[in-house]
Amino acid sequence: MAQNSPLTGREIIIEFIPLGNVMRVSAIDAATLTEVVIQGPLTAEQTVLERNAVKKLEYVLRKKGHID
Repeated sequence: MAQNSPLTGREIIIEFIPLGNVMRVSAIDAATLTEVVIQGPLTAEQTVLERNAVKKLEYVLRKKGHID
């Protein structure tokens, strides 16, 4: 996570579940229990999938007014 990210210092749970040729990635904010899910190719690097899931979580938290 980037140093200037609004999610810095928050507990985020990341879960990877392979489903056939797709990787399902969940990102959960422990403080608000907000969960987002993305899917990507099974061959994609986990760091890329994790970054995309965290970015989506940041977007949803911002939209709900949980972060600035």
